Amino acid sequence: MKFEGIYTPVVTPYDSDHAIDETAFAAVIEHLIAAGVHGLIVAGTTGEYYAQTSEERIRLMGLAAEIIGGRQPLIVGTGAIRTEDSVLFAREAKKAGANALLVATPPYAYPTGREIALHALAIDREANLPVMLYNYPGRMSVNMDEETLDRLGRSPNFCAIKESSGDPNRLHMLARDYPNIQLSCGMDDQALEFFAWGARSWVCAGSNFAPEAHLALYRACAVDGDFTRGRRIMSAMLPLMRVLEQGGKFVQCIKHGVTLRGIDCGPPRRPLQPLNKDDKRALAEVIRTMDRAIAQIEEESR
Repeated sequence: MKFEGIYTPVVTPYDSDHAIDETAFAAVIEHLIAAGVHGLIVAGTTGEYYAQTSEERIRLMGLAAEIIGGRQPLIVGTGAIRTEDSVLFAREAKKAGANALLVATPPYAYPTGREIALHALAIDREANLPVMLYNYPGRMSVNMDEETLDRLGRSPNFCAIKESSGDPNRLHMLARDYPNIQLSCGMDDQALEFFAWGARSWVCAGSNFAPEAHLALYRACAVDGDFTRGRRIMSAMLPLMRVLEQGGKFVQCIKHGVTLRGIDCGPPRRPLQPLNKDDKRALAEVIRTMDRAIAQIEEESR
């Protein structure tokens, strides 16, 4: 499977009682497909999979597949501490019709490189689907190191990696030493650097509410090779990225951003709490400023 373009880890809307709002979930997916994103990810961190029951996660896989109806690739996250649970989610994802899996390091367990590889290989044996690995040591405390990648290279299904370490040396190592694994940007404020090093895809939560901006940067860098325009677009996006990454309110900001687009995503699930009025006002203003700047850049490039 070739990963090309913008892949959105879809938010999970909730009602005021924190039950999944399936109507709003469908509206988010339709909004993203209409905007032109290249793939949709269900059960990513942005979708709050960690706060959902197994039954809810399996329901969302099937619902997403039904709504998408083959119009765009569906990637399903298998994140869990226990390998047995990840295998279950992989099996259910395949039943639902997923095109690929997102396989992360098991959180909290602090596995070695060999143990991470054995975990991923167990998932691969169960589902036999293309896999995008997900390296995020900031949340998981460990890297998918060279031992992990070398062991996983024995299966052609491990065809991409979402790299979210923030370490430029990791980016260089992956681009130079593992050309068989497609490089996908998982660190938003380094998107320009990822594209310069040959990445062809970007998994970006902000595309839930600002797909146009993320698509503009992808087109400039990965399609047109115009890094002068790309730097201007990236410069316009950086204030938003700073807001998203500050204060531990990432998911809340993403969900409120979608609400500003007219789809009420409701609150996050506890222990997270919604944004306060000041946070909402600041987010809305930074989005407006970014949108104006990128619209002007895009107009000048025509």
